[in-house]
Amino acid sequence: MKFAAFSGVLIDHSMQEAMRLTKQLGLDGIEIAAREHHLSPTTSKTRLKELRTLSEELQLAIPVLATYTGRFSSISDQEASATFDDFRRLLEAAGQLGASMMRVLTGGPNAFLAHDYHYSKIAYWLDRCAEEAEAHHVDVLVELHNESLVETADDALKLIKLVNSERIGFIHDAGNMFITGTDYGSESVKKLGKHLKHVHVKDERRTSDASAPGAFTNRTRKGVGTFVPCLLGEGEADHGPLFQALRETGYENWVTLECHTPESGFERLKHDFQYVRQLAGGRS
Repeated sequence: MKFAAFSGVLIDHSMQEAMRLTKQLGLDGIEIAAREHHLSPTTSKTRLKELRTLSEELQLAIPVLATYTGRFSSISDQEASATFDDFRRLLEAAGQLGASMMRVLTGGPNAFLAHDYHYSKIAYWLDRCAEEAEAHHVDVLVELHNESLVETADDALKLIKLVNSERIGFIHDAGNMFITGTDYGSESVKKLGKHLKHVHVKDERRTSDASAPGAFTNRTRKGVGTFVPCLLGEGEADHGPLFQALRETGYENWVTLECHTPESGFERLKHDFQYVRQLAGGRS
C-alpha cells in the first residue's frame, strides 16, 4: 500500500509547505483538496507547474485531486453544467500534476431517502465526467460518504450498475461508514471488489456533548446523531478488519490519511501514519 496525506488536514499551510511537511513525515504522496487556497478550478498553469516541479523535487506523488465538484443529484441543470465545467478545468490540472484519480461528489439526499431519479441523474453526469477523464487516463471516484447517495457498499453497487465506464470507482471511508452505521470491514471490501480504487481513513466516535471540539451532527437511519473526529485508534471506528481485508485482497493502491481533530495537522498525520503502518503490516 502507498500512503498519502489529505492536504485539507494541512489547510493552515500553503500548498507548498503542506507538500514539504508530508515529505518530512515520510508519506508517499499527497491528495490535494481542490479548494482555496490549495487548488481551485482557476489555479493558473504557472502555479500548477510550480507544484508539479516541487512534487518531482520532493519525490512526492500527487495521486488524487479531491474535488468538490458534482452534487449532481440535488442541483439544477444549470448548476450541474457549471460544476461540470469546473470538473473539466480541474481535469486539466490533474494532467499537469500527474494525478490519476479525481473525486466527484454525488449529492444527496441520504441513500435511504433517495429515489431512482436521483441515481439516474448522478449516473448521467458521472458518465459525462468519465468520458472527459478517459482522454486524460484519469479515474473518476465516488466516496462512500454519510448523508449522500452512496453511504454503503450496496449503494455503490446500485450506482455502478447505472454507469457505463470502467473509469468510475469508489473511495472506501471507514470513518464515514461508521457514522452511516454500515459494515466497513471485510464484507464491504469484498462487495466493492474491483470497483474499490482508493481508501480514506479517519476515526470518529459518538458523543452526547454537542459542544465538544469538532462535534457535528448527521442524519442516519437511526435518527440524528452527534459525532466527534478522533485520532486513529482513539475512536469507535475499528480499522483493523478493513486493513486485514485489504491485505488479503492484495490491495496495493493508495490510502489517504484524513484526520480532523483539533491537534495540528502535522501531529494528526504523524500519529495516524504510525498507526496505519502497524495495521498494514498486520499488527494492531
